Amino acid sequence: MSSTAADVVRLLTVKGETLAVAESLTGGMVAAALTAVPGASKAFRGSVTAYATELKRELLGVDGGLLAARGAVDPQVAAQMAAGVRTALGADWGIATTGVAGPDAQDGRPVGTVYVAVDGPRGADRGCADGGKVEALRLNGDRAEIRMESVRSVLALLLRELASEQTGNERAQDTERNGGF
Repeated sequence: MSSTAADVVRLLTVKGETLAVAESLTGGMVAAALTAVPGASKAFRGSVTAYATELKRELLGVDGGLLAARGAVDPQVAAQMAAGVRTALGADWGIATTGVAGPDAQDGRPVGTVYVAVDGPRGADRGCADGGKVEALRLNGDRAEIRMESVRSVLALLLRELASEQTGNERAQDTERNGGF
């Protein structure tokens, strides 16, 4: 169990929010990291491992034209995967991984090209105000190392979003208590 996964589950549980995961290159490893945390069932709704490109379209609602034009390893695909799994599984938050772990390049992208995404609650008072974020990664190492770093990276991205949202809410509450702006 990773401490990042434990922190994610703890923050989601405290906030009463839920998470869904869409995975490609990580093949279920993100879901496994989360479900290794005791009490994960309070926050984790489930996951979709859409390894095949057509499943990204069929199960997660990724735009077929986007997939045809750019392939599965693309920042917009990652963003749509995160939004799609969030909708499909009825969660407050969705996260996604897509990329190339090797041994060969895919869709013209070299090994180590990875995109991780988070899609969260929308609204002016939310940390993820525009709905989502995508991070582009260029990872080194073998297949196993790239996949493990992808898991760590997507959980760290979500943790940053959850923590910034928490910090923002705490600041607002403190301001209200102290009569400030």
